[in-house]
Amino acid sequence: MKKKLKVLLVFDSPYVKPRGYDFVEEFKDKDNWYTENDVYRALLENGHEVRLLGLYNDIGILLEEVKEFPPDVIFNLAEVFDQKSQLDKNVAGLFEMIGVPYTGASAESLFICNDKALAKKIIRFHRIRVPRFHTFYRKHRVWLPKNIKLPAVIKPLSEEASRGISLASVVDKEEAFVERIRFIHESMNADAIAEEYIEGREIYVSVFGNKRLEALPLREIKFGKMSEDEPRIATYKAKWDDKYREKWDIKSVFIGKLAGDLEERIKETCKRSYRALNIQSYARFDIRVTETGRIYILEPNANPCIARCDEVAQSAEKIGIHYNELIQKIISLAFQRSK
Repeated sequence: MKKKLKVLLVFDSPYVKPRGYDFVEEFKDKDNWYTENDVYRALLENGHEVRLLGLYNDIGILLEEVKEFPPDVIFNLAEVFDQKSQLDKNVAGLFEMIGVPYTGASAESLFICNDKALAKKIIRFHRIRVPRFHTFYRKHRVWLPKNIKLPAVIKPLSEEASRGISLASVVDKEEAFVERIRFIHESMNADAIAEEYIEGREIYVSVFGNKRLEALPLREIKFGKMSEDEPRIATYKAKWDDKYREKWDIKSVFIGKLAGDLEERIKETCKRSYRALNIQSYARFDIRVTETGRIYILEPNANPCIARCDEVAQSAEKIGIHYNELIQKIISLAFQRSK
């Protein structure tokens, strides 16, 4: 699909801005707006007519924009609405209601992937390994279940991008287990999930497509200078704090050659999970691989970051899919789904 399209680029804004606002100053901020700027530039370079719409807490401006300037497709970068990450699915649902093709995961897939326990239940039903886990909802009793072996990782149930995850999230005593869950309940006002800590390599697998799927080259997070005694998990700081990453030499790199058929098994496991969750367009799976070659899905990420510097784009570039081509492929997948 090479024809010029009218594209509405929808993304998160931390404040209300009117329709037609150009976000020129914001896009200069390389620390916070780099994904939006990367996608915007790629769309322009691909020859499309692009209008920008930043969403904060008013859905009315979206409806007005679509009515006055009907787009051919919406490029969806919305991850929150009114600062609530669980409302990303509602934004996608609105796109479906107004009948405009849009990029990325469906409202259904976003709903499933945003609930870490629900996603794990579906994946486990399809006989794919996940860590043993238990869900703790607010205002209910908190205890250490017999089926959970310590150490365990305690996370918010429905947060993305490692929000709420720190080294303190890994607990090896019952008292700390209960305390961390209560911390998430009380300090974050969120439900919690506890899952067994899986010792092994942490690998990121990007999967792309609708009916025909392609697993892109694997990337692995290296924990560099971190002590062997420290739990090696992708905390919020390990993912997003550049100074912290530099201090401990934490980085994401392409994985080296794996023994036997392990790479193929990893890719096939992630494609099976992608189908089980009915994800479309693109996703990234965070997995753990043990020394014995056991593969565990930690969590699926629908609509992961697609900045030039992040895993999906880097993995696509590795097999010759340059960034502008990747953005165009994502648009093509949106039209495939809408047929």
